[in-house]
Amino acid sequence: MEKGEKEENTDVAAVVEIIEGGPLRIAGKITLWDVKRDNTENPVVVYLCRCGRSSNKPYCDDSHRK
Repeated sequence: MEKGEKEENTDVAAVVEIIEGGPLRIAGKITLWDVKRDNTENPVVVYLCRCGRSSNKPYCDDSHRK
């Protein structure tokens, strides 16, 4: 497979997109479990922080742009 090509897979439950210089975008059927807060969510789309600057971890709050 060439760089930048996406493999066609109809069995995928979720897609993880790595946004250059930004967060991870996860879309699909997922469960996000926060062990520290004993909180479980089932978002359809979520943006997770990769830079470590977010004040709303694990979610991205666009702090990477500041």
